[in-house]
Amino acid sequence: MLKPLLARLKQGHRTITYPDGEPPAMPDRFRGRPVIDASKCVEGCRACIEACPTEALTAERLPQVDLGKCLFCADCSEACPQHAITHLQDYRLSTRTREDLFVGAQDELRLARALDAKLKRLFGRSLRLRQVSAGGCNACEADVNVLSTIGWDIGRFGIQMVASPRHADGILVTGCVSENMRLALEKTYEAVPAPKLVIVVGACAISGGPYAGHSQQHNGVEGLLPIDLYIPGCPPHPLTILDGLLRLLGRIEVDSVRIQSK
Repeated sequence: MLKPLLARLKQGHRTITYPDGEPPAMPDRFRGRPVIDASKCVEGCRACIEACPTEALTAERLPQVDLGKCLFCADCSEACPQHAITHLQDYRLSTRTREDLFVGAQDELRLARALDAKLKRLFGRSLRLRQVSAGGCNACEADVNVLSTIGWDIGRFGIQMVASPRHADGILVTGCVSENMRLALEKTYEAVPAPKLVIVVGACAISGGPYAGHSQQHNGVEGLLPIDLYIPGCPPHPLTILDGLLRLLGRIEVDSVRIQSK
């Protein structure tokens, strides 16, 4: 008994100080937003577009990436003969609308805004969420679970995951919404008392991810439920999820990030 207590005392305070302090350093292999240096692109080259497994890249006039489809797999940057695509270490990706996830080479990424005053007053200090895995692979689910550990402790912001939708203020959805989970997702949403929020986490919940177009799934939550927050990634880093939730609750000032090449 004494040995575990001494070990805990030796470990000290382990919860990150974000957002009051600096965010933790991201691992070297972390891939943030893909950035395209259009000045390096060769006319007629489609190497990155053809390499993308989810058709997240388009180039009608200038190259554009759909962060809602992007798997952050780096196939595009490896296929580019001009090395025009790089991945930043920036973890901030969340937006309030699907349109904001379409980012061109010279565009600003419009990060998520806070809820309006009425909803912020209701949920700003206490937000209970029911997590629904609607056909996920457990990667997004694992990173959501990490937020409840001692290192992240989202409970200090008044955010908790609850077992029953009757006790929730909204739902957090992961997975592409398989046909077998569609009814369960809709019933869970209906069971949450109004007003309520819908948060989608990961490329699958936003666009279907690598399963998009398959007949046994619904390409994510879009079109099934009204969405209040989009958190892209495959899976999103826990810091990306935390950053999005805090922006939604107005705990982090609204800003935007201009896409720049390294």
